[in-house]
Amino acid sequence: MNRRIYLSAPDVRGKEEEYVLSAIRSNWIAPSGPDLEQFEFEIAKACETEHAVGLSSGTAALHLSLLGIGVAEGDVVLVPTMTFVPTANVVRYVGATPVFIDIDTDTWAIDSELVSKEISRLALEGIVPSAVISVDLYGQCADYDKLATVLDEFDIPLIEDAAEALGARWGGRNAGSFGRAGAISFNGNKIITASGGGMLVTDDEQIADRARKLATQARDDAPHYQHSEIGYNYRMSNLLAAFGRAQLESLDQRIEIRRSIAEKYSHELSRYPGVSFMPIPQASEPNWWLSCVLIDSQIAGTNREEVRLFLDSQNVESRPLWKPMHLQPLYKNYRSRLNGTSEQVFEQGLCLPSGSGMSEEEFSFVLDLLHQHFEKVAI
Repeated sequence: MNRRIYLSAPDVRGKEEEYVLSAIRSNWIAPSGPDLEQFEFEIAKACETEHAVGLSSGTAALHLSLLGIGVAEGDVVLVPTMTFVPTANVVRYVGATPVFIDIDTDTWAIDSELVSKEISRLALEGIVPSAVISVDLYGQCADYDKLATVLDEFDIPLIEDAAEALGARWGGRNAGSFGRAGAISFNGNKIITASGGGMLVTDDEQIADRARKLATQARDDAPHYQHSEIGYNYRMSNLLAAFGRAQLESLDQRIEIRRSIAEKYSHELSRYPGVSFMPIPQASEPNWWLSCVLIDSQIAGTNREEVRLFLDSQNVESRPLWKPMHLQPLYKNYRSRLNGTSEQVFEQGLCLPSGSGMSEEEFSFVLDLLHQHFEKVAI
């Protein structure tokens, strides 16, 4: 393959240029504008929430979500250890302390039983977590039925990190709608992109209004520039929103293409001993953002790193699953409650090329390489 096949390259379908040019010709270049307002409306509808606030990143959405529910210095927030680092970093942004919770084997999302146990242990020390952050990992929602039961019992608010999961559902309900507030990402490798940016989604008008204020340097309602609290430069631009609107129009098709890719990987590769894929519970409807394979080296005769390096040698990108936060140098000394699942998934897991813009030729090339590797080690 002459050109590199990426893990999840942007899938640009043509209308993006039309929408962005229209925004430029209308002279709406500033952060605010009609495309931003419409994109917010469309994302709120897609997530089944009352409000959405366009921001510079999914990280900004998580940060403002915590501020919106009042998490502050000295508080404790429970965070899944299996995630990308911003989920933990935003807890530190507000001066709170993350406690890391392992994932369950059914969804690869935060383990509700461990959440309950950790809340009980913290209670013995006189500590009540100010929030729990869930992560809808690789496009699959957490088990919100179980998690809601635990959090309702202890009256602890939920923030949903749905950065990877736009379009996914749990029990027929859309990702982004499960917490007091949620975060969506439009980074370049996500299922739709605005070339960057993110969105805070919520049913709480006060949280949405506060996010808008804080995202524009917390300017007071005055004819001059007056500020009574610290704010941030987090607002999404109208141009990015125009690009994102064009992408959003084909969200369902993008999900279907990625679903087909994941099913073909599973059908073709599950025949090899020691090879398995991310579990999909009955209540789950993922958006199939990335296809994740597990390779048990004791059975398969190879491991995820050998597969990754082989694909890379053939100009194909793949990537290990997220390294758990409790193993990161930044967070290794923080408190955690573990069951071993995240470490196993990290050691065995590999994300395979899953982009909706991959051609059939490119996908066949990747699949042939994987067959070649697994058949070789099986000899």
